[in-house]
Amino acid sequence: MKNLLFTLFTLCLLAFSNYQEKPTLYIIGDSTVKNGSGKGSDSLWGWGSVIQPHFDTNRLTIQNHAIGGRSSRTFISDGRWERILKDLKSGDYVIMQFGHNDAGALDDTARARGTIRGIGDSSKTIYNPIKKITETVYTYGAYMRKYVNEAKAKGAIPIICSLVPRNDWHEGKVKRSKDSYAQWAQQIAEQEGALFIDLNEKIALEYETLGDTAVKQFFPKDHTHTNLEGAKLNAQIVASEIKALKNCTLQGFLKQ
Repeated sequence: MKNLLFTLFTLCLLAFSNYQEKPTLYIIGDSTVKNGSGKGSDSLWGWGSVIQPHFDTNRLTIQNHAIGGRSSRTFISDGRWERILKDLKSGDYVIMQFGHNDAGALDDTARARGTIRGIGDSSKTIYNPIKKITETVYTYGAYMRKYVNEAKAKGAIPIICSLVPRNDWHEGKVKRSKDSYAQWAQQIAEQEGALFIDLNEKIALEYETLGDTAVKQFFPKDHTHTNLEGAKLNAQIVASEIKALKNCTLQGFLKQ
């Protein structure tokens, strides 16, 4: 009898454990979100690799699937989004940040990763010399819309981030992408009912407060990729902006 009760008790605990399965925060994007392996090779880091300390990981799993060189298009065409969708469940979160690589050519022999500018329904059929296939390429907005709608269909909560700014200044101000990818990211979020974090603006404001000389120290190799301190600053801003979002349950997993 005792053995039977113990077995039943164990089964109940397992059932409760499965029922209480932790939600997962999936992070997708390019090298500004995860550089290389995400372990600081060449002293370069993306903000997604250092955001974990801001969350209570006893209650939330964090998976950073961002990868360098990808655009909103090639993260899908490489099959990376499909693999996430297989595991994505109701109550999970998807933070996405694309744009840096979307401005490239559609069909060059080096990358073939570009998307059509804007958020409309335009498309173009090209021969992809990298994959050696015929491919129909859509707008940046169309790919972002796909992420949002497919995440929502799974019961997950999508959060779009505008692309982090480069260390690119003009007359004491950081150049924004307000007339392109940052604007388009916000428009898709508004149209499709996703949460939105304007990293392009928030980080630019912080850089301007620090000044160009101080900010230069965050960029050891080029004007796009940050070192550890720069990545930590960007991650802090992401966490602060999550906290400031309205009606965002992800806030409940932030450390106090």
